[in-house]
Amino acid sequence: MTPADFRRVALCLEGAEEGSHMGAADFRVGGRIFATLASVSKGYGNLMLTPDQRAAFIADAKDVFLPVAGGWGRNGATHIRLGEANENMLAGAMHTAWKLRVEKNQSGGGKSRSAAKSKPASRFKPTKRP
Repeated sequence: MTPADFRRVALCLEGAEEGSHMGAADFRVGGRIFATLASVSKGYGNLMLTPDQRAAFIADAKDVFLPVAGGWGRNGATHIRLGEANENMLAGAMHTAWKLRVEKNQSGGGKSRSAAKSKPASRFKPTKRP
């Protein structure tokens, strides 16, 4: 698979849109990221999964899936080796990441940043200084 295949598969999902985050292509549903091409220079696509979902994909294809390093990885972010993946692997993993994001959006975990900004910044009133 190639970055173009990753993009095609991501954009086939209902409501998916391409955006950019820190100079890398990302794929969003409801304004929230479910996949990126942030590691494309290393031959990876990235999927936002849960740690349990990632473990299942790694158990099925350890030569294709691996954790993203650091905090993102501890939360389930997963590399997919594009050169090792086939269409079914990519489509299945991408659908899983998309579905997880849709479910989070529906449960209130997907409020857009612009919506969050429209809320008051603080519940506390400023105090007067003497």
